[in-house]
Amino acid sequence: MSASTKMVTGFPFGMQQANPTLTSAPALWRRFVLTLEMIRFEHSVFALPFALTGAMLAWRESGYVMTGLAAKLGWILLAMVSARSAAMAFNRVLDADVDARNPRTRARHIPAGMLSRSFAWGFIVIASVLFMLAAGMLNPLCLKLAPVALGVVLFYSWTKRFTSLSHVVLGFALGIAPAAAWIAIGGSLDPRILWLTAAVTLWTAGFDIIYSCQDYEFDRREGLFSLPARLGIAGALNVSRLFHIAMLGCLAALAVSLSLGLAAWIGIAAVAALLLYEHRLVHADDLSRVDAAFFTMNGWVSVLFFLFWASDVVLNRLGLGRQGS
Repeated sequence: MSASTKMVTGFPFGMQQANPTLTSAPALWRRFVLTLEMIRFEHSVFALPFALTGAMLAWRESGYVMTGLAAKLGWILLAMVSARSAAMAFNRVLDADVDARNPRTRARHIPAGMLSRSFAWGFIVIASVLFMLAAGMLNPLCLKLAPVALGVVLFYSWTKRFTSLSHVVLGFALGIAPAAAWIAIGGSLDPRILWLTAAVTLWTAGFDIIYSCQDYEFDRREGLFSLPARLGIAGALNVSRLFHIAMLGCLAALAVSLSLGLAAWIGIAAVAALLLYEHRLVHADDLSRVDAAFFTMNGWVSVLFFLFWASDVVLNRLGLGRQGS
Protein backbone atom coordinates (compact mmCIF):
# COMPACT_ATOMS: atom_id res chain seq x y z
CA MET A 1 0.00 0.00 0.00
CA SER A 2 1.35 3.41 -0.91
CA ALA A 3 2.48 5.65 1.92
CA SER A 4 0.24 8.33 0.48
CA THR A 5 -2.90 6.23 0.97
CA LYS A 6 -5.27 8.10 3.24
CA MET A 7 -7.71 6.78 5.79
CA VAL A 8 -11.31 7.60 6.61
CA THR A 9 -13.33 5.97 9.37
CA GLY A 10 -10.58 3.38 9.61
CA PHE A 11 -10.63 2.22 5.95
CA PRO A 12 -8.12 3.01 3.18
CA PHE A 13 -9.72 4.91 0.31
CA GLY A 14 -8.45 2.39 -2.16
CA MET A 15 -10.46 -0.35 -0.41
CA GLN A 16 -13.78 1.46 -0.22
CA GLN A 17 -15.37 -0.31 -3.16
CA ALA A 18 -14.19 -3.80 -2.14
CA ASN A 19 -14.91 -3.67 1.59
CA PRO A 20 -18.43 -5.04 2.25
CA THR A 21 -18.71 -3.20 5.57
CA LEU A 22 -19.09 0.04 3.62
CA THR A 23 -22.66 -0.92 2.78
CA SER A 24 -23.57 -1.13 6.47
CA ALA A 25 -25.84 1.49 7.96
CA PRO A 26 -23.08 3.23 10.02
CA ALA A 27 -20.82 3.43 6.95
CA LEU A 28 -23.60 4.81 4.75
CA TRP A 29 -24.47 7.34 7.43
CA ARG A 30 -20.81 8.39 7.62
CA ARG A 31 -20.70 8.91 3.88
CA PHE A 32 -23.94 10.91 4.05
CA VAL A 33 -22.41 13.15 6.72
CA LEU A 34 -19.31 13.59 4.57
CA THR A 35 -21.58 14.57 1.68
CA LEU A 36 -23.21 17.27 3.81
CA GLU A 37 -19.73 18.54 4.64
CA MET A 38 -18.79 18.47 0.96
CA ILE A 39 -21.75 20.61 -0.09
CA ARG A 40 -21.36 22.96 2.88
CA PHE A 41 -24.91 22.21 3.95
CA GLU A 42 -24.83 24.90 6.63
CA HIS A 43 -24.45 27.53 3.91
CA SER A 44 -28.06 27.00 2.90
CA VAL A 45 -28.57 29.94 5.27
CA PHE A 46 -27.35 32.26 2.50
CA ALA A 47 -30.33 31.98 0.15
CA LEU A 48 -33.01 30.42 2.34
CA PRO A 49 -33.95 33.60 4.26
CA PHE A 50 -34.50 35.43 0.98
CA ALA A 51 -36.75 32.63 -0.25
CA LEU A 52 -38.74 32.76 2.98
CA THR A 53 -38.97 36.53 2.59
CA GLY A 54 -40.54 35.99 -0.84
CA ALA A 55 -43.06 33.65 0.73
CA MET A 56 -43.87 36.10 3.51
CA LEU A 57 -44.35 38.95 1.03
CA ALA A 58 -46.73 36.82 -1.02
CA TRP A 59 -48.67 36.02 2.16
CA ARG A 60 -48.79 39.73 2.98
CA GLU A 61 -50.16 40.61 -0.44
CA SER A 62 -52.76 37.84 -0.34
CA GLY A 63 -54.84 39.90 2.08
CA TYR A 64 -56.51 36.89 3.70
CA VAL A 65 -55.81 34.27 6.32
CA MET A 66 -54.18 31.33 4.56
CA THR A 67 -54.75 27.86 5.90
CA GLY A 68 -51.82 25.48 5.72
CA LEU A 69 -49.22 28.26 5.61
CA ALA A 70 -46.86 26.35 7.92
CA ALA A 71 -47.04 23.26 5.68
CA LYS A 72 -46.31 25.37 2.59
CA LEU A 73 -43.30 26.94 4.28
CA GLY A 74 -42.10 23.44 5.13
CA TRP A 75 -42.32 22.32 1.51
CA ILE A 76 -40.58 25.52 0.40
CA LEU A 77 -37.81 24.75 2.88
CA LEU A 78 -37.42 21.22 1.52
CA ALA A 79 -37.45 22.45 -2.08
CA MET A 80 -34.78 25.07 -1.38
CA VAL A 81 -32.47 22.79 0.56
CA SER A 82 -32.79 19.85 -1.83
CA ALA A 83 -32.23 21.98 -4.95
CA ARG A 84 -29.17 23.60 -3.45
CA SER A 85 -27.84 20.24 -2.25
CA ALA A 86 -28.23 18.72 -5.72
CA ALA A 87 -26.51 21.72 -7.32
CA MET A 88 -23.59 21.76 -4.89
CA ALA A 89 -22.99 18.02 -5.16
CA PHE A 90 -23.17 18.27 -8.96
CA ASN A 91 -20.63 21.09 -8.87
CA ARG A 92 -18.26 18.99 -6.77
CA VAL A 93 -18.56 16.03 -9.14
CA LEU A 94 -18.09 18.15 -12.27
CA ASP A 95 -15.14 20.07 -10.80
CA ALA A 96 -13.42 17.13 -9.10
CA ASP A 97 -10.49 17.04 -11.54
CA VAL A 98 -10.07 20.82 -11.43
CA ASP A 99 -10.27 20.81 -7.63
CA ALA A 100 -7.57 18.14 -7.50
CA ARG A 101 -5.16 20.50 -9.32
CA ASN A 102 -5.98 23.53 -7.14
CA PRO A 103 -3.91 23.73 -3.92
CA ARG A 104 -6.84 25.46 -2.18
CA THR A 105 -9.39 22.76 -3.05
CA ARG A 106 -7.44 19.53 -3.49
CA ALA A 107 -8.49 18.40 0.02
CA ARG A 108 -12.18 18.45 -0.94
CA HIS A 109 -13.97 15.17 -0.43
CA ILE A 110 -13.96 13.71 -3.96
CA PRO A 111 -10.39 14.70 -4.96
CA ALA A 112 -9.13 13.50 -1.57
CA GLY A 113 -10.91 10.17 -1.96
CA MET A 114 -13.26 10.51 0.99
CA LEU A 115 -16.29 10.13 -1.32
CA SER A 116 -16.69 8.43 -4.67
CA ARG A 117 -18.27 10.03 -7.70
CA SER A 118 -20.87 7.25 -7.80
CA PHE A 119 -22.00 7.97 -4.25
CA ALA A 120 -22.19 11.70 -5.03
CA TRP A 121 -24.28 10.95 -8.14
CA GLY A 122 -26.67 8.92 -6.02
CA PHE A 123 -27.00 11.85 -3.63
CA ILE A 124 -27.70 14.20 -6.56
CA VAL A 125 -30.50 11.96 -7.85
CA ILE A 126 -32.11 11.67 -4.40
CA ALA A 127 -31.90 15.42 -3.78
CA SER A 128 -33.41 16.13 -7.22
CA VAL A 129 -36.30 13.74 -6.59
CA LEU A 130 -36.98 15.40 -3.24
CA PHE A 131 -37.00 18.78 -4.97
CA MET A 132 -39.55 17.61 -7.53
CA LEU A 133 -41.66 16.07 -4.77
CA ALA A 134 -41.66 19.31 -2.77
CA ALA A 135 -42.56 21.34 -5.87
CA GLY A 136 -45.45 18.99 -6.61
CA MET A 137 -46.77 19.38 -3.08
CA LEU A 138 -46.89 23.16 -3.43
CA ASN A 139 -49.01 23.74 -6.54
CA PRO A 140 -49.22 22.73 -10.23
CA LEU A 141 -47.30 25.76 -11.48
CA CYS A 142 -44.39 25.02 -9.14
CA LEU A 143 -44.26 21.47 -10.47
CA LYS A 144 -44.27 22.66 -14.08
CA LEU A 145 -41.45 25.11 -13.42
CA ALA A 146 -39.39 22.77 -11.23
CA PRO A 147 -37.38 21.17 -14.09
CA VAL A 148 -36.49 24.65 -15.36
CA ALA A 149 -35.36 25.75 -11.91
CA LEU A 150 -33.31 22.58 -11.45
CA GLY A 151 -31.73 23.08 -14.86
CA VAL A 152 -30.70 26.63 -13.93
CA VAL A 153 -29.03 25.66 -10.66
CA LEU A 154 -27.19 22.75 -12.29
CA PHE A 155 -26.16 24.76 -15.36
CA TYR A 156 -24.04 27.12 -13.26
CA SER A 157 -21.37 24.45 -12.74
CA TRP A 158 -20.37 24.62 -16.43
CA THR A 159 -20.22 28.39 -16.78
CA LYS A 160 -16.72 28.99 -15.42
CA ARG A 161 -15.49 27.06 -18.44
CA PHE A 162 -16.76 29.60 -20.96
CA THR A 163 -17.84 32.95 -19.41
CA SER A 164 -16.50 35.43 -16.87
CA LEU A 165 -20.12 36.15 -15.93
CA SER A 166 -20.36 32.79 -14.13
CA HIS A 167 -20.79 34.78 -10.90
CA VAL A 168 -23.99 36.32 -12.25
CA VAL A 169 -25.31 32.91 -13.31
CA LEU A 170 -24.70 31.65 -9.77
CA GLY A 171 -26.48 34.73 -8.47
CA PHE A 172 -29.48 34.08 -10.69
CA ALA A 173 -29.59 30.44 -9.55
CA LEU A 174 -30.10 31.71 -6.00
CA GLY A 175 -32.12 34.73 -7.09
CA ILE A 176 -34.98 32.69 -8.53
CA ALA A 177 -35.70 31.31 -5.04
CA PRO A 178 -37.76 34.31 -3.77
CA ALA A 179 -39.84 34.36 -6.96
CA ALA A 180 -40.36 30.60 -6.69
CA ALA A 181 -41.47 30.98 -3.08
CA TRP A 182 -43.92 33.73 -4.12
CA ILE A 183 -45.40 31.37 -6.71
CA ALA A 184 -45.58 28.61 -4.10
CA ILE A 185 -47.71 30.82 -1.83
CA GLY A 186 -49.68 32.87 -4.35
CA GLY A 187 -50.01 30.41 -7.22
CA SER A 188 -48.78 32.94 -9.80
CA LEU A 189 -45.90 35.36 -10.36
CA ASP A 190 -46.19 39.03 -9.42
CA PRO A 191 -43.57 41.02 -11.41
CA ARG A 192 -42.79 43.11 -8.34
CA ILE A 193 -41.03 40.18 -6.65
CA LEU A 194 -38.49 40.21 -9.49
CA TRP A 195 -36.86 43.14 -7.69
CA LEU A 196 -35.91 40.65 -4.99
CA THR A 197 -34.69 38.19 -7.62
CA ALA A 198 -32.46 40.94 -9.01
CA ALA A 199 -31.27 41.90 -5.52
CA VAL A 200 -30.28 38.34 -4.61
CA THR A 201 -28.63 37.85 -8.01
CA LEU A 202 -26.46 40.94 -7.53
CA TRP A 203 -25.70 40.17 -3.89
CA THR A 204 -24.61 36.61 -4.66
CA ALA A 205 -22.57 37.61 -7.71
CA GLY A 206 -20.86 40.28 -5.63
CA PHE A 207 -19.75 38.01 -2.83
CA ASP A 208 -18.83 35.18 -5.24
CA ILE A 209 -16.47 37.59 -7.00
CA ILE A 210 -14.80 38.29 -3.64
CA TYR A 211 -14.46 34.59 -2.92
CA SER A 212 -13.07 33.78 -6.38
CA CYS A 213 -10.24 36.29 -5.91
CA GLN A 214 -8.49 33.54 -3.96
CA ASP A 215 -8.15 31.53 -7.20
CA TYR A 216 -6.89 34.38 -9.36
CA GLU A 217 -3.55 32.77 -10.22
CA PHE A 218 -5.01 29.27 -10.61
CA ASP A 219 -7.86 30.41 -12.87
CA ARG A 220 -5.46 32.27 -15.16
CA ARG A 221 -3.10 29.30 -15.32
CA GLU A 222 -5.91 26.81 -16.03
CA GLY A 223 -7.72 29.04 -18.51
CA LEU A 224 -10.85 29.22 -16.35
CA PHE A 225 -13.20 32.18 -16.63
CA SER A 226 -13.81 34.53 -13.72
CA LEU A 227 -13.90 38.29 -13.28
CA PRO A 228 -10.72 38.34 -11.17
CA ALA A 229 -8.93 36.39 -13.93
CA ARG A 230 -10.23 38.80 -16.55
CA LEU A 231 -10.07 42.16 -14.76
CA GLY A 232 -7.51 41.52 -12.06
CA ILE A 233 -8.30 41.42 -8.35
CA ALA A 234 -8.66 45.18 -7.92
CA GLY A 235 -10.96 45.51 -10.92
CA ALA A 236 -13.08 42.55 -9.83
CA LEU A 237 -13.50 43.98 -6.33
CA ASN A 238 -14.73 47.24 -7.86
CA VAL A 239 -17.36 45.30 -9.83
CA SER A 240 -18.37 43.51 -6.63
CA ARG A 241 -18.91 46.86 -4.91
CA LEU A 242 -21.03 48.10 -7.81
CA PHE A 243 -23.14 44.93 -7.70
CA HIS A 244 -23.81 45.39 -3.99
CA ILE A 245 -24.75 49.04 -4.43
CA ALA A 246 -27.17 47.99 -7.18
CA MET A 247 -28.56 45.30 -4.86
CA LEU A 248 -29.51 47.98 -2.33
CA GLY A 249 -31.25 49.90 -5.09
CA CYS A 250 -33.30 46.82 -5.99
CA LEU A 251 -34.31 46.31 -2.36
CA ALA A 252 -35.40 49.94 -2.14
CA ALA A 253 -37.41 49.58 -5.35
CA LEU A 254 -39.16 46.51 -3.94
CA ALA A 255 -39.93 48.27 -0.66
CA VAL A 256 -41.49 51.17 -2.56
CA SER A 257 -43.46 48.97 -4.96
CA LEU A 258 -44.97 46.97 -2.09
CA SER A 259 -45.42 50.02 0.19
CA LEU A 260 -43.43 48.38 2.97
CA GLY A 261 -42.98 49.98 6.37
CA LEU A 262 -40.22 51.21 8.64
CA ALA A 263 -38.93 47.77 9.63
CA ALA A 264 -38.19 46.94 6.00
CA TRP A 265 -36.22 50.15 5.52
CA ILE A 266 -34.25 49.48 8.70
CA GLY A 267 -33.49 46.06 7.24
CA ILE A 268 -32.11 47.66 4.07
CA ALA A 269 -29.96 49.97 6.19
CA ALA A 270 -28.65 46.97 8.17
CA VAL A 271 -27.76 45.15 4.93
CA ALA A 272 -25.97 48.26 3.65
CA ALA A 273 -23.92 48.52 6.84
CA LEU A 274 -22.95 44.84 6.71
CA LEU A 275 -21.95 45.05 3.05
CA LEU A 276 -19.86 48.14 3.73
CA TYR A 277 -18.03 46.28 6.48
CA GLU A 278 -17.62 43.23 4.23
CA HIS A 279 -15.85 45.29 1.59
CA ARG A 280 -13.60 46.86 4.19
CA LEU A 281 -12.36 43.40 5.13
CA VAL A 282 -10.97 42.63 1.67
CA HIS A 283 -8.38 44.51 -0.38
CA ALA A 284 -6.59 43.70 -3.61
CA ASP A 285 -3.31 43.24 -1.75
CA ASP A 286 -4.79 41.50 1.30
CA LEU A 287 -7.19 38.57 0.90
CA SER A 288 -6.49 37.10 4.34
CA ARG A 289 -10.01 37.87 5.58
CA VAL A 290 -11.96 36.57 2.60
CA ASP A 291 -13.51 33.77 4.68
CA ALA A 292 -14.87 36.29 7.21
CA ALA A 293 -16.23 38.46 4.39
CA PHE A 294 -17.75 35.53 2.52
CA PHE A 295 -19.12 33.24 5.21
CA THR A 296 -19.74 35.33 8.33
CA MET A 297 -20.90 38.63 6.89
CA ASN A 298 -23.16 37.17 4.20
CA GLY A 299 -24.79 34.85 6.70
CA TRP A 300 -25.67 37.90 8.78
CA VAL A 301 -26.88 39.79 5.70
CA SER A 302 -29.47 37.17 4.82
CA VAL A 303 -30.62 36.44 8.38
CA LEU A 304 -31.01 40.08 9.45
CA PHE A 305 -32.72 40.97 6.18
CA PHE A 306 -35.29 38.25 6.77
CA LEU A 307 -35.88 39.20 10.41
CA PHE A 308 -36.56 42.86 9.59
CA TRP A 309 -38.68 42.18 6.52
CA ALA A 310 -40.64 39.37 8.16
CA SER A 311 -41.31 41.72 11.08
CA ASP A 312 -42.63 44.32 8.66
CA VAL A 313 -44.94 41.73 7.07
CA VAL A 314 -46.27 40.58 10.44
CA LEU A 315 -46.85 44.15 11.61
CA ASN A 316 -48.71 44.88 8.39
CA ARG A 317 -50.95 41.81 8.77
CA LEU A 318 -51.70 42.86 12.35
CA GLY A 319 -52.67 46.32 11.16
CA LEU A 320 -49.72 47.96 12.91
CA GLY A 321 -47.63 48.80 9.88
CA ARG A 322 -48.12 50.83 6.75
CA GLN A 323 -50.75 49.19 4.54
CA GLY A 324 -49.84 47.97 1.08
CA SER A 325 -51.43 49.45 -1.96
